Amino acid sequence: MSGHRALTLTCSVVGAVIVALDGTVLTVAQPTLQRDLGASFAQVQWTSTGYLIAVAGLLVFSGRLGDRYGHQRLFALGMLGFGVTSAGIGLAPGVGWVIGLRVLQGVFGALLQPATLGMLRAAFPPDRLRMPIAVRTGAIGLAAAAGPVLGGALVAGPGWRAVFFLNVVPALVLGLLALTLRGPRDRQSSPVRLDVPGALLLAVTLACLVHTLVTLPNDGWTTASALGLVAAAVAGAAFVQHERRTASPLVPPGVVGSAAVGSALAMLVAASAALNGTLFVATFLLQDTLGLDPVHMALLSLPLAALMIVAAPGCAVLLRRAGARRTSVAAMTVLAAGILVLARASGTVGFCTGFALVGAGFGTVMVAATHVVVRQAAVGSAGVAGGLQQTAMNVGPVLGVAVATTLMGLGHGHGLPLVVLAMVAVAGAVAGRALPERSTETINHGQQGANARVPERR
Repeated sequence: MSGHRALTLTCSVVGAVIVALDGTVLTVAQPTLQRDLGASFAQVQWTSTGYLIAVAGLLVFSGRLGDRYGHQRLFALGMLGFGVTSAGIGLAPGVGWVIGLRVLQGVFGALLQPATLGMLRAAFPPDRLRMPIAVRTGAIGLAAAAGPVLGGALVAGPGWRAVFFLNVVPALVLGLLALTLRGPRDRQSSPVRLDVPGALLLAVTLACLVHTLVTLPNDGWTTASALGLVAAAVAGAAFVQHERRTASPLVPPGVVGSAAVGSALAMLVAASAALNGTLFVATFLLQDTLGLDPVHMALLSLPLAALMIVAAPGCAVLLRRAGARRTSVAAMTVLAAGILVLARASGTVGFCTGFALVGAGFGTVMVAATHVVVRQAAVGSAGVAGGLQQTAMNVGPVLGVAVATTLMGLGHGHGLPLVVLAMVAVAGAVAGRALPERSTETINHGQQGANARVPERR
């Protein structure tokens, strides 16, 4: 691996880890933050909700900005801004400042996340993307597992502010390091116009959708939630109409019109919804119904994180030998089976087995589906592809928790929600049947005129 590719992979992996770690440690710090700043429960919730809305609404447009101006530049700007806002949150005198800075941090997070995939697509040939994506996914799994432990230690020691200071130095160093990257230019020689109206319509659609789904677990189905879904539907319809008519759409037809990309994105939404909905139900099952403390619950769920980390590099091998369709469908089936095992589990062995299957299935499908989305995209659209992948990974979790909350509210215990979430995973497996085993596609290696028709194993 060349020095440029190694540095690009380092930036991509560490950048993704910083974002993943930020979300997991914040959850642990929120109760202490609430007491220290005298904040209400609703205000504390907005420290997460504001961030999620900003990220979800801007991911695709940020990816397009990377396609036009260069992914290294967007990544560097995003990392530097993420680090500065983290420092600001750690010094914030009140919860209002925390919320405002978290929204701004979400903007910078949206800038850097698509770039972590766009840089990989520009730096690595299509047939060598499997392992870099697997390494990135495994690192995210490790961050998700370590986040609650690290966050708990920081809150118990220096305090909740240390949770945000944790990101400052790595983010600033990585942002400055990204500015030194010199390699094949991923900028188009004649960049298309930015579709600002399309970006605004998509941002409104996703902001309304995410806000409605995030608030659903606490507020339930209300007139406001119904209006939020209606607003998302209207804005989404307007976005689709606009994209069909404009000469320079935000999402190029070559990306959104690909059956493989659409199938992979559907699988990512289904998998992340099933995983996060299951974890939400499992928390209530293990702590409230079975009376386990958080430490015991964390130990029972440890196989999930461990298998997710192990499955990521294993998926790179499966993709090469079995192709994306069989790998993805099998992974979604394993994920569904793990959820069903958890639905029937009553002891340590059952819960550990269920969590292990869920981790193995999710880790595999995340690598396989992401690989399809990134590889299918030409270099000139890699940022948009990365933005779509990140959007799927942001919408899926809130959708899964909303489904779980609604079903649990019907009073049928944990069995019905877990069975339905398993069916969501099965639906993702069905969507995976649209992935081609072998296909012929246009692959752009990042140089003008470098498009070539080449057969590939999927």
